Amino acid sequence: MSNRHDTERDDERISRQIADTILAGFVDYIAGFRKVSRRAGAHFTDRNWSAGGDDADQRLLMHRATVVATVDRVRPLVDGVADRRGIWRAGRSHYKERIADRSDFGLAETFFNSVTRRIFTTIGVDNDVELRWFGATSISRGEGRAELFTTATRVRDTAAMVREILEAAAFDAPWADIDDDARRAAARIDSFLIEEWDSLSADGIDMLRPVFYRNKGAYLVGRLRQLNRVTPIVIPVVHGDDGLRVDTVLVTESHASRLFSFTRSHFFVEWPNPSELVGFLKSLLPMKSLAELYTAVGFPQHGKTSLYRSLYRHLDHSHDKFVRTRGTPGMVMAVFTLVSFNVVFKIIKDRFDPPKNTTRDAVKRRYDLVYNHDRVGRMVEAWEFENLSFEKDRFDPELLEELLETAAESVRVVGDQVVIRHVYSERQVYPLNLYLREMSTEKAVAAAIDWGWSIKDLAAANVFPGDLFTKNFGVTRHGNVVFYDYDELVLLEECRFRTIPQTDDPADEMRSQPWFSVEPGDVFPEQFPTFMAFPSDVSSEVRRRFDEVHADLYTAGFWKDVQDRLARRDLPEFYPYSERLRFRRRPLEAADSRAVGSGTLG
Repeated sequence: MSNRHDTERDDERISRQIADTILAGFVDYIAGFRKVSRRAGAHFTDRNWSAGGDDADQRLLMHRATVVATVDRVRPLVDGVADRRGIWRAGRSHYKERIADRSDFGLAETFFNSVTRRIFTTIGVDNDVELRWFGATSISRGEGRAELFTTATRVRDTAAMVREILEAAAFDAPWADIDDDARRAAARIDSFLIEEWDSLSADGIDMLRPVFYRNKGAYLVGRLRQLNRVTPIVIPVVHGDDGLRVDTVLVTESHASRLFSFTRSHFFVEWPNPSELVGFLKSLLPMKSLAELYTAVGFPQHGKTSLYRSLYRHLDHSHDKFVRTRGTPGMVMAVFTLVSFNVVFKIIKDRFDPPKNTTRDAVKRRYDLVYNHDRVGRMVEAWEFENLSFEKDRFDPELLEELLETAAESVRVVGDQVVIRHVYSERQVYPLNLYLREMSTEKAVAAAIDWGWSIKDLAAANVFPGDLFTKNFGVTRHGNVVFYDYDELVLLEECRFRTIPQTDDPADEMRSQPWFSVEPGDVFPEQFPTFMAFPSDVSSEVRRRFDEVHADLYTAGFWKDVQDRLARRDLPEFYPYSERLRFRRRPLEAADSRAVGSGTLG
């Protein structure tokens, strides 16, 4: 009898140790996250942009590193127990009790499950050991704690109300001309009220207390209210040589949505209850998923959890099947979608046909590079998943046959389940090659020109796509062209841009092989028109207009100039709004609103 009691006491002690160890790991992660996020304000004040970039890299790696360290500490507690799953369930119960009153319990649940999946190599959903989610399908939209936001009301005029908002932000840097900024911002707000709401009155502006920082900008985020109408209001602030200035005011859902886009890097924003923050943002951007919003504020792991839950919830309430995506099949990735869910799934193939010369590990490294890189509004966020499981009958038979044939290392059938060992998920966009074919000439021209700007924006961010085919780019619902095929992506600084040497022998140009030496990393922009070809059934007007704006892409000089800027650390800001919305433009931008590296999205 005493032995049994001793065993029970040992199991109870170990289960509590498991809970305490995982919670300690989570607390370390959150403390580190908030510490790094808190520094963003000081970097903005000091204009220390390189330190901000270093912190962005550090924060992105923080969750995975802390989970791995926690797994290393907790595994010895579990491995010596006969009933590993039983002791883990007991530890889970203690953990649930410990996080019940935390404002960030959702993040704590994600952390626990991240540790669990590594301990047990979970396939699909394992409710036996994971923290099962029973929560609501939505969260509070910011009607709760008043501490989250302040409310400004118009006592005299709109300019006075805006000045109150700017002063409340309490930046540790002087304003260049706060009165002028307030007048400009007020004029934009009043114009919106008259044109959209046919009134100059408003019940007030709720402004979030925490400031959102990213790259070289600080963003004051809130909502403008009148009766039952609400619209976002975002005030971007820049810090130049002469002090702080309001760069513009965004007062539509469309403009604010771009700010929190799945194509942009994550914000630095410090608040103890992230769900409150996300709930407020959801009230402004109802079309945004919780996955996108959690990711936007620096919690991509919990964003991934939200996407995962949403997907499985959707599968329970839908009947369509996974099918091949529209567009040209990839040579490296097998790509499929669930049309009703608006995401695509990308699995690395087992073998790559020539001319592709890469490896599975190299492809994964490129996706990791995108994850850690400033995506400047031109690269799609990719969520990486392992060991997913779906019902076999949800797959189109032809698709499943293709996956088993081309990606057997990642896909297998176990009974009535399809188990996917490794997959990326991305928001679905309109493939550019199809968009150019299927839209009007006017829209095709606009997309083609923005395609050129997207390549230039990527270059200014030290990214060379490698594959410049239109099939590797897509168009968002806002009409922005983005890059989403990363298997050939390299850093621009690693490329050597060359002009094709001249030859006196006309026969040289007819040879199948070049008559001059070519080294790894050599790139010849003169050859780009071949790769940047438009579909044959697209109007010639599209090519003509593209070449009018972007012929410099075909010259080595253009690319070398961008490399020189990067070498000088002349890093541009990439504004998440149209250039025409900005209050003041630099002389260069005023002359050419889309000079390379201006980073504006038209």
